Amino acid sequence: MSLYFIGIGLNDEKDITLKGLDAVKKCDFVYLENYTSKLNCSIKYLEGLYGKKIISAGRSLVESDENEILKNAKAKEVAFLVAGDVFSATTHMDLYLRARRAGIKTRVVHNASVLTAIGITGLQLYKFGKTTSIPFENENIETPYDALKINQENSLHTLFILDLKPDSNDSLSVNDAIRYLLKTEMKRGDRVFNDNMLCVGCSKLGSLDQIIKAGKAKELVKYDFKKGMQCLIVPSKQLHFMEEEALSFYF
Repeated sequence: MSLYFIGIGLNDEKDITLKGLDAVKKCDFVYLENYTSKLNCSIKYLEGLYGKKIISAGRSLVESDENEILKNAKAKEVAFLVAGDVFSATTHMDLYLRARRAGIKTRVVHNASVLTAIGITGLQLYKFGKTTSIPFENENIETPYDALKINQENSLHTLFILDLKPDSNDSLSVNDAIRYLLKTEMKRGDRVFNDNMLCVGCSKLGSLDQIIKAGKAKELVKYDFKKGMQCLIVPSKQLHFMEEEALSFYF
């Protein structure tokens, strides 16, 4: 039988592709990964459109040695749904490889991801350097700051994926991400990030009420990005004139 890896987009139940929806409708089990990202709607809306009962899949279920997803896929048609695109998080590649090693037939249906949706800011995607994430528990974490330092040295933009808040549809806020960078800068003193750095904060990308705000760090740290999945971009100090024009709409 088969295991379908299906990206379902960034916003709500309607973001699934026709190919993805067709695959879901033929499946006996439908799992929704719930720990790397969230849609702006509840599972019941997905169930209403897809016509299937959806099983919420946490990290322990997806990464367990006795994996029920793989077990079911050996005998039935199984869908594994992921908000955004399928392989934006490495944990999904782990499940994919385990399925391949087990001889399970796999199918992949791609969709939009935050990694491409940030193009709406006008910042050119091929000028982004290493993408990194900022976790909630970041007291002694400096890896995101290190990524920013390397990207800035190479005149590249930096995308910070912000950690998902457990049991909610919210992430770490843009405001707290900026506070983290300022705190780490104070500790390290590498002159990588300061109050006057240009930043772009995004909330609920792909939705009708998405928020994109550009400005200095000291301005964005006070801005209300509402609730929802958020991310922070620190652009390179060298912007193309088209990037500058595009960002001007978000100040």
